Amino acid sequence: MSFSGALDLAIVVGVLTAFFLVKSRWNYLRFAAVAKKESGPKPDVTVIIPARNEAANIARCIGSFPGTRVIVVDDDSSDSTARTARSAGAQVISAPPLADGWLGKPNACWAGAQLASTAWLLFVDADTWFDKKALLSLQHHAESRSLDMLSAFLHQERVTLAEDTVLPYAFALYFCGVSARAVARGSQSLANGQCLLIRRDAYLRIGGHKAVAGAVIEDVELAAVAHENGLKAEVARAELLGRVRMYDSLGAIFRGFEKNSFRFLLANPWTGLQVVIASALLTTYLPILALLLYFSHYAGALVFGLMPVALLAPWYGGPSAILSIPAIYLFQLIALRAMATTLFNRKVEWKGRPV
Repeated sequence: MSFSGALDLAIVVGVLTAFFLVKSRWNYLRFAAVAKKESGPKPDVTVIIPARNEAANIARCIGSFPGTRVIVVDDDSSDSTARTARSAGAQVISAPPLADGWLGKPNACWAGAQLASTAWLLFVDADTWFDKKALLSLQHHAESRSLDMLSAFLHQERVTLAEDTVLPYAFALYFCGVSARAVARGSQSLANGQCLLIRRDAYLRIGGHKAVAGAVIEDVELAAVAHENGLKAEVARAELLGRVRMYDSLGAIFRGFEKNSFRFLLANPWTGLQVVIASALLTTYLPILALLLYFSHYAGALVFGLMPVALLAPWYGGPSAILSIPAIYLFQLIALRAMATTLFNRKVEWKGRPV
């Protein structure tokens, strides 16, 4: 390869990478933001929290919903989840034993929904917590748009270096293939099970989580069922109303993405293909940078070297975008492991249970 050839390669890869990362951010911002509503009628919502070994998180989540019925479905926890949830004011039930073909989270969600009588159900994960006006705001957003189902992405709380490194990069890749327009049309399925509001009558009519009993990515599958049954669904952003801390260590990040990521790509093949292309382009970052330096093209190396940091800065929130460079290769390792796990049908240990 020549001096000019190295520069041409860098330009082609840089332009394609920029295309995907700009599209990623644009896609995410196209989802409507749920506005905070300060006053209004008391929300007609029951909150359902499936919980397995969540003693450290459950009280904070329950405390987000004062004056609201909260049902915690204890999914055979080995810690003090049930006792802590009761002390925090929730109604606690035990999840039914897992029947053949059922996974833990759909089983727990379906059991909790059977006890509710309100117009709306809000399913949230135990590692989430919300603004006190979140329920009012979410219900108002859904009703004002005549929705049957509203799913919202929350602010990602990051504490450890591993979280700071991997999670923003993972979300940037995730939205490389997601099309807000296609999701709105129903031609692409997307939902976030960390915060999912749905009309109770519509939920029961389509079979709710029973219809996705064996799904690892039950939220995306539920969105598909909703669209197939003619429900009006929307995906939105609610970063100012809710927060989530998905993983608390590098090991948890590995297991979580190993469980979900490749299955999501298989469920949405066109989305998955775009994510794979974007990931492959980014993986060429260090080899092309080395090539530019080898041919003494220092100006090109400087521009190319800063490119992923600049393009990923909105996801990282500023200077920490420098962490995107190791994230490129760490996430590639996670993705390859997830692919192997799925293709060879291996189980992933998640909260003490093989999935």
